[in-house]
Amino acid sequence: MLSLLSAIYGKVADIRNALYDKGVFESHDLGARVISIGNITTGGTGKTPLVAYVANILAERGEKVCILTRGYGRNNPRNRVLVSDGENILATATESGDEPFELANKLLCKAIVIADADRVAAAEWAKRRFGVTVFVLDDGFQHRKAKRDVDIVCIDATNPFGGGKMLPAGRLREPLRNLSRADVVVITRADLVSTQTVSILRSEISNWNSSAPVFEISNSLLGFRELHSTDLSTTILTGKNVYAFCALGNPESFFKMLTNAGLDIREDWAFEDHHLYSQLDVDLIESDAQGQSHLCEALVVTAKDAVKLEGLSFETPCYVAEIEIKVDDDTVFRELL
Repeated sequence: MLSLLSAIYGKVADIRNALYDKGVFESHDLGARVISIGNITTGGTGKTPLVAYVANILAERGEKVCILTRGYGRNNPRNRVLVSDGENILATATESGDEPFELANKLLCKAIVIADADRVAAAEWAKRRFGVTVFVLDDGFQHRKAKRDVDIVCIDATNPFGGGKMLPAGRLREPLRNLSRADVVVITRADLVSTQTVSILRSEISNWNSSAPVFEISNSLLGFRELHSTDLSTTILTGKNVYAFCALGNPESFFKMLTNAGLDIREDWAFEDHHLYSQLDVDLIESDAQGQSHLCEALVVTAKDAVKLEGLSFETPCYVAEIEIKVDDDTVFRELL
C-alpha cells in the first residue's frame, strides 16, 4: 500500500513540476534578489543553520535581508506573523514556529523574519514596508511559486536520500532527478561520516546534476550555555554524566556530534520534530535522567529546543549546545550568493 501511495506522490510531484516548467503555473518575481535554501527530503537536513549563515553574509554586505519561511508547527499557520522586524522580536515560538523564532534571535539587527505560507504575498508586503533588497527563502526548493536567483539544496550526509523512496514509504519529497534544478548543492554534516561516504555521495549527486558546485558543511561546537544565559563555556560539561534530548528531524546527528566532542552521554531522548515541550515532558526527562541507571548531572539540548523551553522549570542544570557551521570552500560559496 505504501509503495502505491509513494508512486502516486511521485507522479503528482512530476506533474506539478512539469506545469511550472511549461509556464502553466506561474512563478512570481519577488522584486529583489532571491536565494532559496531547501532540501529534497523531509526531516532535518541542517538547513536552518545554513539559512542563518547566508543571512549573516548578506547582512555583512549591507543588504536589507528578509527571511521568508512557512513557520512549520506554529499555532495558526494561516496567519502572517512578523517574527522580527530586524530590530525586535515581535512573536513567540508558538506564534511563529520554533525555527523562525530561533532565526529571529540569531539574526537580531541583521534580518527581518516573516512566517507566512504565501511567501509571494509576504515578499510584496515586506518589500513595501521595509525596503528589502534580498530575500532568503527558507525551505524553498519545492516552493516554485517564487522565482529565485540561486537555488541551494541541502543533502544530509548521514541520511542523504531518506531511503531512496518517495513519501510516505520514504522521505523524498520529489524524485531525485529533480536535483537537476539546483544551482548549488550543499552536503551537510559531512564531518559525521567518512571521507569515503562523502565521495560516494558526491558521485551520486553528479549523476543527477553534473553542473552544480557541491560544498561540504561541518558543524563546529562552540560551547555550552545555561538555558537562560548567553555566556558560553567549552569546559562546563567536562567530566559530567550528561543526558541529551531534542526534537529534531535527525536527532542522531545531534547525539553523535556530542559524543564526538567527548561528552559522556549516558542516555538520550528524541522527541518528534517540532515537538512543543510541556512541564510534564521536563519532569519525565528529569525523572529518567536521575534514574538509578543514569544519575545524570546535566541536561543538554539544541538551540532550536531551547526556544521552546523558556518558562519551564528545571531542577537539573540544562545547557544549550551552540553550534556554528563551516563551509569547505567558503570564498567560492560567498561569491555564488
